[in-house]
Amino acid sequence: MAHDKKSTEKVVYVGDSRVRQRVRQSPAVPPDYSAYPGKSEAFIPNFLLKEWMVGVVVLVGFLVLTIAEPAPLGYPADPTNAAFIPMPDWYFLFLYQFLKLPYVSGSYIVLGTVGIPGIAFGALLLAPFLDTGKERRFYRRPITSILMILSLISVVFLTKQSWDHYTHELELTNTIPEHHVREEKAREAAAAGKEPGQAAEEAANIPLVDKDDPAMEIAKKAQCISCHGADLKGNESAQVPSLRGVGDELTKEELVDVVTNGKGGGKMPAFKDTLSADEIDQLTTWLAKQKKAE
Repeated sequence: MAHDKKSTEKVVYVGDSRVRQRVRQSPAVPPDYSAYPGKSEAFIPNFLLKEWMVGVVVLVGFLVLTIAEPAPLGYPADPTNAAFIPMPDWYFLFLYQFLKLPYVSGSYIVLGTVGIPGIAFGALLLAPFLDTGKERRFYRRPITSILMILSLISVVFLTKQSWDHYTHELELTNTIPEHHVREEKAREAAAAGKEPGQAAEEAANIPLVDKDDPAMEIAKKAQCISCHGADLKGNESAQVPSLRGVGDELTKEELVDVVTNGKGGGKMPAFKDTLSADEIDQLTTWLAKQKKAE
């Protein structure tokens, strides 16, 4: 190209911007729905795919919470354990508390188990038909926003109320949750160099000393076997200790005090008004003999 304005040399333009470039657009990619004013995106597959993606994220988050906070492992179910307080997993606490309300339990149990849940799920199914506006901002969608906020408030309130009631019952009955007892026993077994549950198994295998002693009839009269069992091996799920080997843990004087005045805030009742002094002496003398075989 010539640098002189007066040059007669022919000027050639390279990459002329006046040349229109043709851009091919694949017919398989449709225009964005925003290109059509007044219309929304297709429900299938666009909107449905987004909803599924959100649902998967919520489900994964929920599974992570359940794995991080697993349900505590208790003892096998024991219908004779009146001290046991049944509790569901934490994510069902709100339903557990809901069914305690007076108008959804007892004579109204059908309303609580079928009626109210039916209304809740019915409202969820009808929400897309009741809220047909094109507005996407939550504060301009009163119906769905109110339903969502009321649901969240109800779940949080009922969950907290259920947990507060549970902790209150534990304090009232002086009960230690089963999984706490298991953890404590596991720590004690580990400190003693034993396997978890080995100590309880060893205690259960201790034979009774003088099992034909007349004191056994006194124990039946005092209904000791209703808690400690007919074999006096105790009830681990109800936190009732075994009487086999109790002589290794308590002296005769300590046994007299426990039988006479009770122990554990009423867990072990007092028998001073039920048994005579001679019967208490005979019973505790026999219990003091319950020791491990040397």
